Amino acid sequence: MGNRGRILVVDDESNARNALAEILKEEGFGVETAADGFKGLSRAADFGPDLVLTDLKMPGMDGIEFLRKLRDAEPDVAVVVMTAFGAVDTAVEAMRAGAADYLTKPLNTDELLVVLDRALEHRQLRRETTELKTQLAERYRFENIVGSSQEMQQVFKTVAQIAPSRATVLLTGESGTGKELVAAAIHHRSPRKDGPFVRLHCAALAENLLESELFGHERGSFTGADRRREGRFELADGGTLFLDEVGEIPVATQVKLLRVLQEHEFERVGGNETIRTDVRLIAATNQSLKKMVDAGTFREDLYYRLNVINLRMPALRERASDIPALATHFLQQYASENAKSVERISEDALSRLVNYDWPGNVRELENVIERAVVLAESSTIEPQQLPAEVAPTTDNGAAPHIPGSSMADVERFAILETLEAMGGSTTRAAEMLGISVRKIQYKLHEYGAAPKSGVPVIEQDDPKEAPN
Repeated sequence: MGNRGRILVVDDESNARNALAEILKEEGFGVETAADGFKGLSRAADFGPDLVLTDLKMPGMDGIEFLRKLRDAEPDVAVVVMTAFGAVDTAVEAMRAGAADYLTKPLNTDELLVVLDRALEHRQLRRETTELKTQLAERYRFENIVGSSQEMQQVFKTVAQIAPSRATVLLTGESGTGKELVAAAIHHRSPRKDGPFVRLHCAALAENLLESELFGHERGSFTGADRRREGRFELADGGTLFLDEVGEIPVATQVKLLRVLQEHEFERVGGNETIRTDVRLIAATNQSLKKMVDAGTFREDLYYRLNVINLRMPALRERASDIPALATHFLQQYASENAKSVERISEDALSRLVNYDWPGNVRELENVIERAVVLAESSTIEPQQLPAEVAPTTDNGAAPHIPGSSMADVERFAILETLEAMGGSTTRAAEMLGISVRKIQYKLHEYGAAPKSGVPVIEQDDPKEAPN
């Protein structure tokens, strides 16, 4: 079969049909033929052509009727029609019915090949666009924001409620909780889903560059501005703009951002032209904007403009019941990406994942699972493939097993490991464990132990005194 594509030729004139088939085969196309529209429909169903080249004037079922029936049965196929010279009006009617292009008889071989290649290229672009939209919709379905916990069910419910509106949304929560994924889900469930979804990480840019990224700039407006550039508000027109770490925007730029939200217009840096924009804004921050307002580092009026709807993303430790499902999701993803036959997580390893505090939240869990998949030596992820902070070891190198251990053993392990992690500071270890400094010092005296690394214990009280 030809590698340039599959073409079905439909023509009631056998000589013309066969000659055309031979030309196309010589040019590298896979070709099938049919003598009329009825046979053409049957052959198309069996052959699955990329393109149909059909005559318009045929007995029984003319080319227009054939085209319409074909489009109903095979909407993805490209169609090019052939018509006699002087019958262009019929060809135009065929174009309105869905034909990609037309050719006049007698055919010119060079023109024929150009038209066919162009029609096939357009078909491929349509298919790629459709596939991309499908992938985006799939990525931002609720099913791919993994979580069955009560906290995540509330997030899903809120997203469904606010997506159809154009209200500004402020996503809050710690870093790594999935704020960008939720922002994209809001966009893709909104009436703006066919418009652009544009992102900007505000903390990654200096003040002058941030303003240019937001609003664009004119040529010569600053050193290095060798051409005019559209900003994110222009690029997001008709869609959604997601501003991550919005609390990092300098106060001077906050004034301009407020104007866009209020008046839906702005000027490029160095420009005088007022540009109108229709953008829905979704902002995210891991800081308390209210505290920043109180401290005078964030404008109060902008805060209220952004905080029309506030959606807080829960930290992973607040929804620990979702960890097994998330870990499995990432396991399947990275096993596929790395062509690894890793199928499961051992109970021991899963227990470590569930009991870890996850300061980096879902992003940290994703990185840990990716690492474990790469390091896995069998079909199962074991504790040794997890980072030391997730799967700590005891002094003899073995991981602690809670089942069957006494409370005294568990307490000893917790104190020594926390003290080790805190660099020997009893004060910081006490804060982490929620106990007194004196109790830690007393227990260390009782154990006759020190952190494994030999970091000196920073003591402030007399360890010989029993804790209160």
